[in-house]
Amino acid sequence: MDMASNGCWNMMKQSELKRKLDTVYGRDAADAQMLRYSRLRMRFADEFGACEPHYFRAPGRTEIGGNHTDHQHGQVLAAAIDLDIAAAAAPAEDGVIRIVSEGFGRIETDTDCSYTADEKAAEEGTPTALVRGVSEEMKKRGYRTGGFCAYMTSDIPQGAGLSSSAAFEVLIGVIINGLFNDGCIAAEEIAHIAQAAENSYYGKPCGLMDQMACAMGGLCRIDFSDPAAPAVEKLDIDFQEMGYSICITNTHGSHAEHTEDYAAVQTDLAKAAGIFGKSVLEGVSEEEVIMHASEIRRAGGDRAFLRAMHVAAENGRVIREAAALKERNISAFLELVRQSGDSSYKLLQNVHVDRTPEKQELAVALAISEAVLKDSGDSACRVHGGGFAGTIQAFVEERYANQYRSAMDEVFGKGSCSFIRICQAGGM
Repeated sequence: MDMASNGCWNMMKQSELKRKLDTVYGRDAADAQMLRYSRLRMRFADEFGACEPHYFRAPGRTEIGGNHTDHQHGQVLAAAIDLDIAAAAAPAEDGVIRIVSEGFGRIETDTDCSYTADEKAAEEGTPTALVRGVSEEMKKRGYRTGGFCAYMTSDIPQGAGLSSSAAFEVLIGVIINGLFNDGCIAAEEIAHIAQAAENSYYGKPCGLMDQMACAMGGLCRIDFSDPAAPAVEKLDIDFQEMGYSICITNTHGSHAEHTEDYAAVQTDLAKAAGIFGKSVLEGVSEEEVIMHASEIRRAGGDRAFLRAMHVAAENGRVIREAAALKERNISAFLELVRQSGDSSYKLLQNVHVDRTPEKQELAVALAISEAVLKDSGDSACRVHGGGFAGTIQAFVEERYANQYRSAMDEVFGKGSCSFIRICQAGGM
């Protein structure tokens, strides 16, 4: 997306942008997005002067099915959503990346300078690490990179489990792709680069689901059995057309307190996988886990066995969920969502931790959801994303959606429950 920057927008460029916004956001939202991009352009000019910017965006994501299966090279249902990070950006000749992000201040890093181990360690856990990590990974894979100026704005709520961090990583990737590589880098490759930045530079051992969903767009079933080349099947599904709202409730718990809990999930699953001579549970069935229950319990304890049971069953659920959606069998899909939520709670055990009994926000949200939705048609709720803190997801018949949102906002604060829609466009 390109516009003249000489004081007033060229009418042809405005018309071109409007058409693209219609396609990406839908006609009902395009006017509001036109105002948003107009403001983005002005903010860019205020910060970096009257050079001609290009326009980029990357969406957040929602996990529809497959809780903690991606890092086990399993099956996932994930979708890009209609909330995103948008950026105006232009190349900079001095090799420095300068980013101003609304609400998060300024990021600056020099891509022409060598990157020492000490600098890498000092940046770990910061947004700068993600920016530098994407740039360094681009170089490692033989792509061109360079300095640029960017102004960013986001409507993805922070800490709401909608992958604002993955959207940010993917956005850096699509900016570098657009400015320096003629847009030739495939979306799947950008997802891998973004994941490597988060793993190796930011220091978080995440799977690939978030980045893949943000980069690809739409609702996808992703098979990670070959993690270097995941098989992606796009599903043409619109839950609104089926009469349902996707509701995400932010319980406002802190993910930062649960780094060791996320790591323990992978540690437990690795112990279980080791019984099968593997590093992950890809290809291991529920029956095989049960057959080797004694060995898994000796090697990793009871929790490792229970978590392995979850992963083995969850992979099959994802396949059945995708089949139900393709058949437009919403009742069958919702039953599988309920099973997924039940399995995450009881077997995966990522709803709360025993050491903090006073902090069980997700459990509270699920209990209230089940009570409120009991007489509200066919519905389902589950823990959303990594768990332990953050968000839950509910599929609610539209006629009951406002009632549900009011109930959740009453407990967790106004604006805690949001309605999201699937967006067909990924990072672009």
